[in-house]
Amino acid sequence: MKLGKVEFCHLLQIIALFLCLSGMNQAEPSRSRSKPYFQSGRTRTKRSWVWNQFFVLEEYMGTDPLYVGKLHSDVDKGDGSIKYILSGEGASSIFIIDENTGDIHATKRLDREEQAYYTLRAQALDRLTNKPVEPESEFVIKIQDINDNEPKFLDGPYTAGVPEMSPVGTSVVQVTATDADDPTYGNSARVVYSILQGQPYFSVEPKTGVIKTALPNMDREAKDQYLLVIQAKDMVGQNGGLSGTTSVTVTLTDVNDNPPRFPRRSYQYNVPESLPVTSVVARIKAADADVGPNAEMEYKIVDGDGLGVFKISVDKDTQEGIITIQKELDFEAKTSYTLRIEAANMHVDPRFLSLGPFNDMTTVKIIVEDVDEPPMFTSRLYSMVVSEAAKVGTIIGTVAAHDPDASNSPKIANEKHTDPKHNSQGALFHCIVGFFSENPAQIGRGYVAITILDINDNAPEFAMEYETTVCENAQPGQVIQKISAIDKDDPPNGHQFYFSLTAEAANNHNFTLQDNKDTLKEAVVR
Repeated sequence: MKLGKVEFCHLLQIIALFLCLSGMNQAEPSRSRSKPYFQSGRTRTKRSWVWNQFFVLEEYMGTDPLYVGKLHSDVDKGDGSIKYILSGEGASSIFIIDENTGDIHATKRLDREEQAYYTLRAQALDRLTNKPVEPESEFVIKIQDINDNEPKFLDGPYTAGVPEMSPVGTSVVQVTATDADDPTYGNSARVVYSILQGQPYFSVEPKTGVIKTALPNMDREAKDQYLLVIQAKDMVGQNGGLSGTTSVTVTLTDVNDNPPRFPRRSYQYNVPESLPVTSVVARIKAADADVGPNAEMEYKIVDGDGLGVFKISVDKDTQEGIITIQKELDFEAKTSYTLRIEAANMHVDPRFLSLGPFNDMTTVKIIVEDVDEPPMFTSRLYSMVVSEAAKVGTIIGTVAAHDPDASNSPKIANEKHTDPKHNSQGALFHCIVGFFSENPAQIGRGYVAITILDINDNAPEFAMEYETTVCENAQPGQVIQKISAIDKDDPPNGHQFYFSLTAEAANNHNFTLQDNKDTLKEAVVR
């Protein structure tokens, strides 16, 4: 008959325990004398039956009750006059006693992990009187452990992380297996750890379960995750021991061991000269195999004729370099620019500086494309002056315009006049002058302010029609009317007026006119 490992282990333990207990449990308890025990009016000496403990193997699989041990009193002569009784934990339900012989048997399979021992009491009685012939004695039946529990990882499966490029022997995580068997008896609960999967990258310390790195320079960018299988085996790893396993997922965390690198040594972009300031010209990106903060970088223009014309900044989300215009472009002035751009990591790890510089360079060439532009005046506003006496066709000034596009020149001129606006210096006319290039859609506009100079071509006028009344009792010299005059010519407040009576009125001696000599631009009639 072939036996499995567990059955074979049980058999060995049963044989060893039987040899040990057969001399212990079945032997007459040692006799010693103590104070007298009185029974039925006669004196006899009490037997010192000291029941230390019995042992019984757990997980007994037989069909017959399992023999545990034997109780015997020296009063028992073997004539059936003595009977034995058992009480306490498991009496009758688990343990039974032959009342004639004192033999104790277990009727059920016992599990040490459920209950390690039972406390019982034994007594020998006179069968006729049912009175004790020995004092009641307490004893223990201890369940003897067998290796019937495999180690278990109660906290598994595990996950752990360790920085890439870590030196050999770097601790990753500690795993722990527990064994429900008796740690005080034999090696049933003494476990050792070994690694079944995950070599040669990782190792495990046999006694502690601490997992460590076993290879140098493990690179996250080559492989970022490993699945380990760890075994715990009891019986100190010997043959016949039971084992349990758990998995450990180890992730290599990133360190900054990769510099940024531009995919290309040079780039070229075409942009129209009409692109507004702050517009995005291009986006470039240096590749970095690292992740998170280790891949963050900054860009800057370190050289080239585009310094001051262009600016580069970083997009925090994409880590791209964004090139924007800082000054207006002019194809006629410059047709291309060259930028020398650097990308560099923001968080450099000094441990990896020996790998090389953590920056990279590329060249960006920007081609400015010509755009059909409208003609441009040499001045945004022209000021001109002309006398109001000028004849039709008189030249009062000139305007000039040019087409920024080298191949074009202005062809047609057009004028628009607004209504005159008057100020203290005369009349002011605003003119909008337009020049058209060969493309009618492209129109350049300029503004001309024409000031009309005044000449003295208007006679003075009385401010109003005067009608005066006078009382008949008015006194000589009394003022009866003030008169004033205006002149449409400029300046409004700069004219000198002279007042006098007409010839026919001068002969009327009832009234006189006093000229105020232009002090108030008026005269007084008395």
